[in-house]
Amino acid sequence: MQQLKDYTGTVYGGLGHLLYAYSQTKGLLISERLKQVQNLERFDFSIWRELLNEIALQVSSPALGLEIAEFVQPKHLGIIAYIAQSCDTLGEALARYYDFHRLIYDGSPLKVELSEKYLAIRWDELPAHLTTQVTDEIALALMVQFLKQFLEFEHIVIHEVNFTHALAKNLNFYERYFQCKVRFKQPKVELIFPINFLSTPIKHADQTLQSLLKQQAQALLEKLPHSTQLDERLQQSILKGLQRNNYQIEDIATQLNMSVRQLQRHLQSQNTTYQQRIQQVRQILATQYLQDPHLSLHEIALLLSYSEQSAFQRAFKNWMGITPQQWRQKTNK
Repeated sequence: MQQLKDYTGTVYGGLGHLLYAYSQTKGLLISERLKQVQNLERFDFSIWRELLNEIALQVSSPALGLEIAEFVQPKHLGIIAYIAQSCDTLGEALARYYDFHRLIYDGSPLKVELSEKYLAIRWDELPAHLTTQVTDEIALALMVQFLKQFLEFEHIVIHEVNFTHALAKNLNFYERYFQCKVRFKQPKVELIFPINFLSTPIKHADQTLQSLLKQQAQALLEKLPHSTQLDERLQQSILKGLQRNNYQIEDIATQLNMSVRQLQRHLQSQNTTYQQRIQQVRQILATQYLQDPHLSLHEIALLLSYSEQSAFQRAFKNWMGITPQQWRQKTNK
């Protein structure tokens, strides 16, 4: 891993908001450095580490990273919260987390290793001066809180948790938090899940994203001259497909138990095409996402399955006559 020798990477700006929210709640002194990162889309991993160190000097906690992670909200993680909430199983959500983890936490490259019984999610070892026990704690705890809060898992089944640093405080605190064996001074920082836990379905009831999807689907249906149950299912499939980057007509038709030709004939009867319907869905989604100040244009482009931000910007200008940034500024006045 020689290329990582001088690597620091960056973290998502929402994590700075997380530290601010924690500090405010705890009545801590908020440093100028922490104030400065509040308006940044991303900031250096080295600054993230230093901000955590500043907070650690003000509090006495058996595991500070675990405590901070309990304050996390979807806005602190951005795009991954939106995408994972639309997944069907834990395994699919973790796959999306793997796909996009660098958008949140670029301090450590994420690796996934599958064995016969377990799936290990681990962070490659970085030079010792770049990590602390707290940075490792919060990386693991954010994923656990992510599963508990955003995906509504009442009980997270973890086989084992490993840290590279030596145990400085009470082991029982860590094992109560993770509900499994926790080991220190190990070669890797990792969460190990039993394979059979990955098939656990995700609860969609009362999820923010699911509610948003339904509103968007309804808005689309209202624009159709003769909406049907098939149209509703089609909109839902396209909405989810865009977020998973899996929206080709063959895949959508399969989900609807139709042939591609049958789906094309249905759309033709409404004087539209599949590509036109995709663009219609993208336009409505784009205006919804642009109202969320925590989502950058790059993240919105990814949510809409554009390979490049510039492609999204061109499409939006064709739809609305102005750029996404101009629309956002105009709407949020």
